[in-house]
Amino acid sequence: MITWQCKHFSELTATELYKILQIRNEVFVVEQNCAYQDCDEKDFDCYHVTGCNEGVVIAYSRILPPGLPYPDGASIGRVLTSPVARKQGTGKQLIVYSLENLYRLFGNVKVIIGAQLYLKRFYESFHFIQTGGIYLEDGIDHIPMEKRN
Repeated sequence: MITWQCKHFSELTATELYKILQIRNEVFVVEQNCAYQDCDEKDFDCYHVTGCNEGVVIAYSRILPPGLPYPDGASIGRVLTSPVARKQGTGKQLIVYSLENLYRLFGNVKVIIGAQLYLKRFYESFHFIQTGGIYLEDGIDHIPMEKRN
């Protein structure tokens, strides 16, 4: 059973923040072999979504408010599921919960994401559309996508 929560950075405990940074490091830096500066100044202004199973973070995203980093929309970033939670619908639950909270927090805004190219169909299933060409970010192909309401 997954327990979901959405907290502003200022509401996170030190243990919650450690677990978030640990899973982000595990997936983005180690698994994807991508050396980049994960901790950025944006985290302070974001809401952090976690899905936990028995106290272990198995899914995560961060909700970026309108204007950060896109001037005309909010965003969801650092989307991940732990290798142990994949192919079980956890990613879909994560996006649904993240979008629900984004709209609860910021109203009926445009949602802009930078999606890894191989996840294009996944995001299209949530009515995101590709809005530009492929670009390289941290050595991985990405595409810009938007969800308009």
